[in-house]
Amino acid sequence: MSITLKNIVIFVSDLAKAKSFYVDLLGLPVAGQSEMLIEFFPGATTTLGVSRALHEDAQRLIGRHTGITLKVEDIATVCDSLKNGGAHFVEPLESSPWGKMAVVQDFDGNMIALVDR
Repeated sequence: MSITLKNIVIFVSDLAKAKSFYVDLLGLPVAGQSEMLIEFFPGATTTLGVSRALHEDAQRLIGRHTGITLKVEDIATVCDSLKNGGAHFVEPLESSPWGKMAVVQDFDGNMIALVDR
């Protein structure tokens, strides 16, 4: 038996607002889109998705730390773009012995870590 990870989903209240954050500001490549879901990272075996939270249980998952970390090239430029686009940083870009990291919120308050390594 083979089991693989298909996708990880972040629940949002408004797909258009989510698209403006994840596509326009963060620059994630779109793999597909429907009325309910946008998937990112075409060609990857595992995708990241943002989905409208219709069910009450899913709605409770909006606006939390997702536990998702994205590796970002030129992290300073990406963070500047996010800040200029109105994104809120829970943890600003900082350097540490293991690299640079920031934690940003999408427009629903979902937190995502950004690292350069």
